[in-house]
Amino acid sequence: MGRLVLVTGGARSGKSRVAERLAAAAGARVVYVATMEAADAETVGRVARHRERRPAEWVTVEEPVDLAGALERAPGHSTVLVECLATWCGNLFWRAGLDEGGPVEPWELLVGEVAAKAREAARRARSREGLVVVVTNEVGWGIVPMGRMTRYYRDALGLANQAFGEAADEVVLVVAGRRLVLDGS
Repeated sequence: MGRLVLVTGGARSGKSRVAERLAAAAGARVVYVATMEAADAETVGRVARHRERRPAEWVTVEEPVDLAGALERAPGHSTVLVECLATWCGNLFWRAGLDEGGPVEPWELLVGEVAAKAREAARRARSREGLVVVVTNEVGWGIVPMGRMTRYYRDALGLANQAFGEAADEVVLVVAGRRLVLDGS
């Protein structure tokens, strides 16, 4: 069995750089699972900046939805870096195409489906032979969002983060570029 590390923090906290350093230090071939889709000029630029920062020998797998499958398909002893769980969760929400003003039941079902997919992906990450580093955002430290989609997204990502946090050997909180390893007790 390998090792699973969850790297979390706020926007622009430095979590991606911390995760990249962890992956590089493992000494194995790195498979970078990119969940962001370059859909507009802004995201094209973000993807390009992340790509430029990565070593040329890292293999990039673009997988916006099937995270468990991407983890399953990665070569056995490779290090896998997932960037990021928050974007993956957002992709699932956008693809669901739910009406913000519609009934709440489909939203609640979607949260449950995302949580179940996260548990499955965490299980697959945990069962791999090599290191898996998963980046995510902490989105629950602010006020309760006004919009339904944002509230349910926050709930789903919180459950996904918990699934990975419970499965992880280590959870690292990044604040202002500094790492804090969280106690698991």
